[in-house]
Amino acid sequence: MAHGPPQPRTNDDKKYPDMTTRYRLYCITKNQTNPAYDGARIGAARTARSLGCDLLNYAPEKPDDPAEQGRLLERVLKDKPDAVLIAPTHSSHLNPLFKEIIKSGIILGFFVSDVSDVSPDIFVTSDNYSLAGAVGTYLIERIGRKGGLVVLDGNPNSITSAPRTQGFLEAAASYPGIRILARESGDYQRDTARRAMTDILRRQPKVEGVLAANDFMAMGVIDAFNASYRSAPIVGVNAMPEAIRAIKDGEMCATVAYDAMHMASVLTAATVKLLRGRTPPSRIELPAEIVDIKNCDAWNLPYAERQLPDWERMI
Repeated sequence: MAHGPPQPRTNDDKKYPDMTTRYRLYCITKNQTNPAYDGARIGAARTARSLGCDLLNYAPEKPDDPAEQGRLLERVLKDKPDAVLIAPTHSSHLNPLFKEIIKSGIILGFFVSDVSDVSPDIFVTSDNYSLAGAVGTYLIERIGRKGGLVVLDGNPNSITSAPRTQGFLEAAASYPGIRILARESGDYQRDTARRAMTDILRRQPKVEGVLAANDFMAMGVIDAFNASYRSAPIVGVNAMPEAIRAIKDGEMCATVAYDAMHMASVLTAATVKLLRGRTPPSRIELPAEIVDIKNCDAWNLPYAERQLPDWERMI
C-alpha cells in the first residue's frame, strides 16, 4: 500500500544540486503501525525529493508480515524501479525474491534489518547490541544498581531482536544486584507489549525497571502501568516523537536514537549516489545516542520537521 501525502517543500530541496537523472525508488517498511517507520518513510521521501528523484512508500497491511512484504517485492520485479529500499521483515523468508531483484539489475538497499545469505548493494544500520547494552546500563545505574527488571523482546523474525536482547541481558548480568523478573516478546508492537506487561504486573508485585527493545513497545508498557496505577523507570529504542514526549512527561527515563528516519535518508542518498555512478560504502553504521531529559529538546520535533542527517559526511 502506498503511503502519505506529498511533503511540504523545505530547505532540503535546495541542498543537493546534482539532479541530472530523475530515478524511481521504492521504499518498503515493515508495518504501518510503528511511528518509527513513519519517520523512515518521511526521511526517504524528503531525501529523494531533494535529490530530484521520485519515491513511493509501501508497507504491509498486516504488521511485519513476510508474505505480504513478499508480494510488495513481486510488485517491484514487475514495475522495475531503479532501486528498492527495504527494512526486511524476516531474516531469510524473502531471500529468493531479493536474489531475483539483484539478478534483474535493480539496486537493493536494506535499512534497520539485514538478512542471511543475501548481500544488498547498501545496508544502513546501527549497532543493536551496543546500543541496548548502553541504554540498559543507563537504566541500571539510574535505579541504583539493584532491583528486578523486565525485558521486552522484539519480533523474533527481526534480525535486530536477538542482539538487543543480548545487550540488555549482558548489561544486567554485570550487576550482582540486578535480577530479571520476566522476559516476554512484545513483537515490536504497542498492543502486544501492553498485554504482555499487563500479565507480568499481575504476577510481579514489584517491578523496578523495564528494558523495552523499541519505543513503540515502551508506549505499551506505559499503558499497562497507567492501567494498574503503577510505575517504574522505562527505556526504549528509536527516539520517536512520542517517546520524547514521554521523557519530558516523566513516563520514560531514556531512549536511544536508533533513528529509522536517518537510516532511510542516508540509504536513499547512498542509493542515488550509486545510481549516478559513484561508489558509496556497502555498509553504513550510524551512531546511536542516548536521549534523556538532559538532551531531549533537540529531538522534540515531529519527523517532518527533524533535521536530515549530513549524509555527505557518511557516504
